[in-house]
Amino acid sequence: MMPKGVEQPIKPTITVEELLTETINCLTLKLLTGSSGLNRKITVSHVQRLGLALTGDSGYIDSGRIQILGQSENHYLAQLSQESRLNLIANLPLNEIAAIIITKGLDPPEELLRLAEIAQLPILITSEISAITTTKLTDFLSKKLAPLVILHGVMMEMFNLGVFLQGESGVGKSECALDLINHGHRLVSDDVVEIRRIANQLACNAPEMVRNHMEIRGLGIINIKDLFGFSALALSSSLDLVIRLERWEQNKFYDRIGLDEEFSSILALNVPLIRLPVTFGRNVSTLVEVAVRNHLLKLRGINAVREFTSRHTAALSLDPGSKENK
Repeated sequence: MMPKGVEQPIKPTITVEELLTETINCLTLKLLTGSSGLNRKITVSHVQRLGLALTGDSGYIDSGRIQILGQSENHYLAQLSQESRLNLIANLPLNEIAAIIITKGLDPPEELLRLAEIAQLPILITSEISAITTTKLTDFLSKKLAPLVILHGVMMEMFNLGVFLQGESGVGKSECALDLINHGHRLVSDDVVEIRRIANQLACNAPEMVRNHMEIRGLGIINIKDLFGFSALALSSSLDLVIRLERWEQNKFYDRIGLDEEFSSILALNVPLIRLPVTFGRNVSTLVEVAVRNHLLKLRGINAVREFTSRHTAALSLDPGSKENK
């Protein structure tokens, strides 16, 4: 379906032009000038206010960051003479700034618009106040610019948990997922999954190219929405559990009790990992469903393995004929 993707972390970027076309929680942005600079890249999620830079200290301005010009900054510039205002704006690192956003629908200084046009710096305007603009933009950019990795596998939403099915090609990940969809669970993405780290959580979604589709050997590419309805799909999910499907090997040791706990490190976060051997006659989708249910019980403090071993240890301690008591 999709060429094998990158499995190394990617640092996403977004252009000013893309920012203008995005829906940012009712935040309407309009371009005033600098249309030739719409290809400038925004690389920093936190926006800044121009206040300190307008006093002459512009060293703190980071490249690729959006700057806010609000009422206080606009009022300060209005108090200056035309020459002072021109010199102050000219000394700003206009080539480093991704864009300047004027808040509260204010009329910006003519000198700023003129110099921005020369420097090909986009100047945007919104009717929102600076505080709301900053909050909405930071929230939006934090998600858009979050560290990203693209991994191979199938992402499912099961019992409100994000379950990532991994395994080598041909092991039956998609077939297992198809059976799970038949059981009422929801598909996030087949074949490849985009995983972003937002704070201390992992968020998953499908790349646009594969969204809503699955590839099943013998059937080809199928559209899950058309076959099962929109309710069979989840636009995104968290990543709470990794289940790795592995081909059964006769001489390989497998944990039969479940005492060992494993984790998969994704974007420097540890996600619980369960290994499931796959062989003829094993109902893989049922095993996956039971594994997820059992994981949910563990999250609630109910651990069947620990309860069993505790009872076993207690029984041995009470049995005078046991080897441990001889």
